[in-house]
Amino acid sequence: MSEESHTARRLAAVLAADVVGYSRLMGADEEGTLAALKAHRRELIDPLIAQHKGRIVKTTGDGILIEFASVVDAVRCAIVVQHGMVERNAGVDESRRIRFRVGINVGDVIIDEDDIFGDGVNVAARLEALAEPGEICVSGTVREHVGEKLPVQFADLGEHTVKNIARPIHVYRIDSRADTDPVQEDKAASEVLAVPDRPSIAVLPFANMSGDPEQEYFADGMVEDIITGLSRINWLFVIARNSSFVYKGQAVDIKQAGRKLGVRYILEGSVRKAANRVRVTGQLVEAETGQHVWAHRYDRDFDDIFAIQDELTINVVAAIEPSLRQAEIDRVRRKRPDNLQAYDLLLRALPHVYPAMPDGASEALPILKRALDLEPDYALAHGFAAWSHEILYARGGGDEENRNGAIRHAQAAIGHGRDDAMALSLGGFVMGLVAHDREIARQAIEAALALSPSCAIAYNLGSVVMAFAGDGERAIEWGERAIRLSPVDPMNYAPWLSITLAQFQRGAYEAASEAAHKTFQANPDWSSAHFLLAATDAKLGRLDEAKAAAMRVLELQPGFTISKLCASFDIHPSIADPLSEALGAAGLPS
Repeated sequence: MSEESHTARRLAAVLAADVVGYSRLMGADEEGTLAALKAHRRELIDPLIAQHKGRIVKTTGDGILIEFASVVDAVRCAIVVQHGMVERNAGVDESRRIRFRVGINVGDVIIDEDDIFGDGVNVAARLEALAEPGEICVSGTVREHVGEKLPVQFADLGEHTVKNIARPIHVYRIDSRADTDPVQEDKAASEVLAVPDRPSIAVLPFANMSGDPEQEYFADGMVEDIITGLSRINWLFVIARNSSFVYKGQAVDIKQAGRKLGVRYILEGSVRKAANRVRVTGQLVEAETGQHVWAHRYDRDFDDIFAIQDELTINVVAAIEPSLRQAEIDRVRRKRPDNLQAYDLLLRALPHVYPAMPDGASEALPILKRALDLEPDYALAHGFAAWSHEILYARGGGDEENRNGAIRHAQAAIGHGRDDAMALSLGGFVMGLVAHDREIARQAIEAALALSPSCAIAYNLGSVVMAFAGDGERAIEWGERAIRLSPVDPMNYAPWLSITLAQFQRGAYEAASEAAHKTFQANPDWSSAHFLLAATDAKLGRLDEAKAAAMRVLELQPGFTISKLCASFDIHPSIADPLSEALGAAGLPS
C-alpha cells in the first residue's frame, strides 16, 4: 500500500484566531501585553474552550488553532469568547485593548500526532484574516451546518478568492455584538428584510451639529431632496423618507439599520452652520460590511438657503452614483461567474467598456449579449452594447457591421429606457456620433437630464455630441458641468476631449493643449487623447512632440486616417478643417 493510504484523516470544525495589532501592542508594552494575554487565556478563553469540548492544537505568539468535533460548539465558543473580550476590554484604554479576529471552517483534516493540516485548516486561517477586529467569519459549510441551531445572524459577504486556496470561499460574518440577547435576536431576525436584487440605499437624517434647533429644517430638507434625487436613478432602489426618518435623533448601528430597512448601502451625514458658513459632510457605507464607499465634505457660504440646498443636493447625488456603481462592480467580482443575473453581467462588462478601446469592447460584447439573452428589454445593457459597437466602429476599422450594431442597440436603449437617464444618455451619444442624427441625440440627452438633473454621464456624453456638431459653447458648458458633478469619474476623458475640440475651434490653442493633456491624464491609452495632443502641439509649433503623439496614435489604432476620423463622426467643418490641417502637419495619414 502507498504511504498516502495510511494517512489519518477526520472531519473537524477548525477555529483559527489571532490578536489584532499584536506587533504594535508588543512594541508599546511587551510585558504588559504578555501578562494581559495570559490572563485572558487563563480566566476566559481556555475555560470556555474546555467547556465547549474544544482541543487547543497549537498556539503562536499572537494566534491559536482549536479543533472541535461539533460545528455548533465551535461557533458558540467563538461568540461567547468575543462577548467576554468586549466586557474585559470595557475599562481598558483603546490603544491597549486585546481583540481577536476569528475564522471557523469545517472540513477534512490530516492528523499528524497532535497537529492537524490540510485545506480544512488553511481555509479557517484565511477566514480569520478576512474578519474585522472583534468579528467572526465562517465558511459557507459552517453556515449550512449551523442553520437555525443558534440565535445568531449571518451576513453574506459573498465569495472570496484567497491565497493558496484553489476554489473561492463563500464567506459569512456572524453578528457577535456583546449586547445580543437571544430572544431579541430571534425577534430581530424575523424583522430582517430581504435586500433587493438591484442596489438599494437608505438616506438617514443628517445630524444637526450647529447647536441651533432652527437649522433642523435645513438638514431635513436637504435629506429629503437627496432622497428625491436618488429616486431618479433608475437602477437604484431607494427607501422612502418616512422609513428612513424613524432614525432621526438616534445613534444608529449602520449594520442593524441596513438589515432593518433591507438595503445594501446607507448614506449618513451632518450639517454644521457657523456665522455665514455651512459645512455638510456625507459618507456612504456598505451596510453588511461596514466598509466606506464614499465620503466628502462641502463648505459653502450661507447666502441663499435654497440655492445652497439645491447645489449640495446635486453634488451629493452626482458623487454617489459612480461610487455606488464601482462598489457594485467590486461586489459582483466576488461572485461566481455561473451565478450571475442580467444586472451582474452588465456590471462585469463595464470595466471593459469604460477605457473606450477596441480590445475591451470586444470582451464586453459577449457579456452584454448574455445579459440581453436573459432580459431582452434591458435598456442599460443595450446602451453599453451600443457604445461597445461604437468603439469598435470608430477605432477598430469602421466596418458596417459594428455601425449597424451600434445604431440598433442605441435605438433599443432609447426605446426601452424612457425612465433610465444613463440608457438615454448612451443611446443619444451613439445616435449622434454613429448615426449622425444630432436631433435624436439632443432629445435623448435632454430627456435624461429632465429625469435626473444630476446625471453626470448625460453632460459627459452630451458634451462630445455637441463638440463634434460644432456647438463649442455648449460643449464647454456641458463638459465643465460633467467634471464638476463627478470630479473623479473614470470617464472624464470624454468631457476633456469636448473642451479640447471646442477650444481648438475657437483658435485658443494654449487652452486646447491644456485640456488635451488632461484628456491624456484621464486615459493615457486612448488613441483620441494622442491625436488631440498631436493636433494642439502642431498648432503651437511643437512639431517633435506632435510627431511623437502621432506615432502613438498609429500604435494604438493602426488603421487611423484623418479622413476616416472626420467622416466617422461627421465632424463639423469649423473643427474638421483646422483639425485635419494640424494632424497632417503632425504626420498622420490623410
